[in-house]
Amino acid sequence: MTHLPSTFRALHEGWTLTAADLAADAPETVAAPLAAGIPAAVPGEAHLDLRRAGLIADPFDGGNEAAQQWIGDTAWTFTTVFDWADDGSARHDLVAHGLDTVATVSLNGIAIGRTENMHRGYRWDVREALREGANTLTVAFAAPVPETEARAERDGPLPRVNHHEYNQLRKMACSFGWDWGIDVAGAGIWKPIGLESWSGARIASVRPLVGVEGDAGVLEARVDIERAQGDGPVPLALTVTGPDGATVTAHGTAAPGSASAAVRATVPDIERWWPVGHGDQPLYGVEVAAGEAVWTGRVGFRTVELDTEPDEAGAPFLLKVNGERILVRGANWIPDHAFLTEIDRDRYARRFADALEANMNLLRVWGGGIYENEDFYDLADELGLLVWQDFPFACAAYSEDERTRSEVEAEVRENVTRLSAHPSLVIWNGNNENTWGSVDWEWAHRVDGRGWGDAYYRDLLPRILAELDPTRPYSPASPYSFGDYRHPNDERYGTMHIWDVWNREDYTKYAEYRPRFLSEFGFQAPPAWSTLVSVVHDEPLGPFGEQMLVHQKANLGNAKLERGWQGHLPDPGTIEDWHWTTQLNQAHAIRFGVEHCRSLTPHNTGTILWQLNDNWPVVSWAAVDFNEHRKPMWHALRDAYAPRLATIQPRASQEARERAWEGVEPAPDHLALVLVNDTAEDYSGAFAVTRETFDGTALAAAVLDVRVPARGSAQVAVPANVAAFTEAATEALVAVAEPGSGFAPAFRYAAEVVDQRLDPKPLRIEAVREGDTVLLRLTATSLVRDAHCLADTVHPGAGPDRGMVTLRAGETAEIRIRATAGADPAAFAAAVRCANDLL
Repeated sequence: MTHLPSTFRALHEGWTLTAADLAADAPETVAAPLAAGIPAAVPGEAHLDLRRAGLIADPFDGGNEAAQQWIGDTAWTFTTVFDWADDGSARHDLVAHGLDTVATVSLNGIAIGRTENMHRGYRWDVREALREGANTLTVAFAAPVPETEARAERDGPLPRVNHHEYNQLRKMACSFGWDWGIDVAGAGIWKPIGLESWSGARIASVRPLVGVEGDAGVLEARVDIERAQGDGPVPLALTVTGPDGATVTAHGTAAPGSASAAVRATVPDIERWWPVGHGDQPLYGVEVAAGEAVWTGRVGFRTVELDTEPDEAGAPFLLKVNGERILVRGANWIPDHAFLTEIDRDRYARRFADALEANMNLLRVWGGGIYENEDFYDLADELGLLVWQDFPFACAAYSEDERTRSEVEAEVRENVTRLSAHPSLVIWNGNNENTWGSVDWEWAHRVDGRGWGDAYYRDLLPRILAELDPTRPYSPASPYSFGDYRHPNDERYGTMHIWDVWNREDYTKYAEYRPRFLSEFGFQAPPAWSTLVSVVHDEPLGPFGEQMLVHQKANLGNAKLERGWQGHLPDPGTIEDWHWTTQLNQAHAIRFGVEHCRSLTPHNTGTILWQLNDNWPVVSWAAVDFNEHRKPMWHALRDAYAPRLATIQPRASQEARERAWEGVEPAPDHLALVLVNDTAEDYSGAFAVTRETFDGTALAAAVLDVRVPARGSAQVAVPANVAAFTEAATEALVAVAEPGSGFAPAFRYAAEVVDQRLDPKPLRIEAVREGDTVLLRLTATSLVRDAHCLADTVHPGAGPDRGMVTLRAGETAEIRIRATAGADPAAFAAAVRCANDLL
C-alpha cells in the first residue's frame, strides 16, 4: 500500500465516469449513459466501471477484446463532489498517487495540474481553489491510443514492438497488448487520491539506507522535508526497533533553510536478513519523526554486491548477499492482472506461494509493467524472495527530449526513494531488450539520429541511483554484457536472453549455449483446460479457431507449438490430446533448459524463467495461468529448481578437449552425473546408476561415490558400459541417491517419447476420498513418464499437490487433489495423463 500520512484524507467516494469524447465506433447503446455518467470506483479503471455498469461484456471472454477497442480511443472524465471546511491548516494539497495517464486535473473549474506519467504521483497546492462546502474535482483523461498516435505524428515515431505507439507515453507498456497480453489501454485513477492538510513541516520522503559493519547494523535515514511556512530548523528523531522489541534512537536536525537531512543510527548485534534458503528474514521497524509528522517503515540489514569482473571465461553475473554467492532460481514477473486495481495483497501472496513452492528465490519485475504496489515488496521482504526491478522501459526506443526526460527523472527519483527500504530489492535494471534491440533490430535508420534511451540507461538512471541509493547494484539492461565493444547478448558476458528457442529452434538448442546468467528463456503452452474453455467457445474447439487465436498473442504461436513437439511427441488426434501434448512439451522444454544451465554451475549462476504468471486467460509462457492453475511445467520446474539437483548430461572428456582445435568446444563423448548442491551443507554419498528396460530389468549398473560442496557442484563420469544404450526405444538410465539425500532420481533416455516403445497403459490407480481431497495412489507396471492429474477437467477449482511424476516399474506414488467439491474420486483417476498414453 502507498504510504499515506495521517494528514491525508482520501477522496474515494461519489465518483462518476463520463465520456468526454466518445470514440466513433462505440456502440450506440453506451452513448446516453456515458453522457449522463455512471458510478466509478476509485482507485479504479474505466474498463471496470463500464463492466460494473453492464455497458460491456467481460473483456477477457471470447472475441470481446476487438469489440471493445473503442474504450482506448475515448477520452474519459472522472468527477466527484466533496465537502470541505477549513481546519486551520497552513497548507491544503491535492495529492494523486497514480493517474493513468495524460490528464488535466481541475478543482471547481480551475485547472490545477496536468499529468503525463502513470508511474509517479503528483501534488498541487490547492488553497486558492478550495471552497467552504461543496467542491467539484474533475480528472479529464486524454484518450490513450489517439494520444500516442498524435505524439508519434508530431515528434516522429520510434522503433518498438507491438501495433501501438506505446513508447510515446510513460504508461504501462503491456496495457497496449503484448505477445501474451490483452490490449486494454484505458484510463483511471489507479492509486489513492485525496487532500493532505498540514502545518509546520511534512515529511516528503525517507530513504532508510542500511549498511553492515561487523556485527552492527548502520541505518542512515535520509529525510526530505517541506515547510508550510518559514525556514526554521526542524528536529528529527529516528527510532529503530528490532525483532526482539529493543530500540535504538538517534536525533538530528534539518538546518534552517535546508530541505533535507540525514540521521544515523548504529544498531548493535544485528540479525542479518537473508534470501530464502540462506537464512531468516528478520525485519527492523523504522520510525522517523519531523516535528509532528511521522513516517514508518521496515528494513533488513544485509549487504548486496554484483560481480561482473572479467574472468577466464568472459565475465560473470554473480549476486552476493552478505558476501555469500546466490545461485538464482527465478522467474520473470508481469503485472498479475490486466486491470491493476484488481490485484490485492492476497493475490500477490498466492503468486509468491507459487514462486516459493517451485523453489524460486528471485522474481524479476519486467520492464513492460510497473513498479509494483508496496504489498509486493513487503511480502518479498517477509518471505526472503529476492527482487530484480526493471525500470519501465521495454522493447522500444524512448525519446530523450526534455519533456520526456523530466518525467523519467521525476518517476525514477520517486520510485527509487519509495523502494529504498526493502531488503528484498537487490538490483535495479535499466531496460528490457532495448540495448539489444538497438544493435540487432534495425533501429539505426529509424531513429534518424535521435536519442533512443541510452542516455537514461548509461547516465541518468545510474546517476540518480548513486545519489539516492548507492546500496544496490545496477545493470543498464537485460541482456547486457558489461563492457564496451561486446554484443549485448553475448553468452560469455553478463546476462543473456535465449529466444531462438521457441521462435526458430528446437528446445534441444539450449544445450549449445553456455550462458553466464540466463535472464529470459521460455516455451509456450495453453492454460489449464478449465481456464481455456471458460473464455474460448469455438465450435468445434481447435488450435486455430477464431477465439482460440484471440487468446494466442504470439506471432504464429500455435503453429510454433505444433512445430515444437515435432521429433519429441506424436501428433495429437484430438483437441484434448493437443492440449496435453503442448503442456507436456512445454514442461519438457523448460526442464531440459534449466537442467542444462544448472549443470554448468558455477560457470552459470542463474536462470530466470519467462514467465511466472499471466495477466488474463491466454496461451503463453506462464508457469501459472490466470485462473491460478499450476501448469505441468510448474511441476517440472519445481523439480528442476530443487536446491539439490541430480541430472545426467553429455560431457566432453579431458582427452577430447586436448584433441580439439584451439577455441573449438569438443563434442561430448560420455555421460556424466552432474550434481548441484544449493544448500549450506556439503554432501557426501553414493548414487546407484542403472541402465534398465522399461519393465525394470537391469542391464548394467554401478555405484558412484560423490562429494558436492555447499553452494557448489560436482560431476562424475557414468561408466561406459552403463551409459551405452543397446536398445534406445526400450531403455532408460536412472541415477538414484541414498534415502534422505535431498536429490531426486535423475533419468536419461536415448530416444524421445515419439520413438520409444512405452506401455500406453502403465498405471494402476486407486482413488480414495479424504475430506475435501482425493488421494490417488499410483502403481507403475512399466516405466511411467510424467504422470499428471489434470484435475481441473473434473472441477475447475481442483488441483494436484504434485505432478509430472516419473515412476520405474513397480514403484508407487501418491498425488493429493485439493478442492474437489465432492466430485467422484474415480473421475480424478480418469483425469491422470502421462506421456505414455499419447502413443
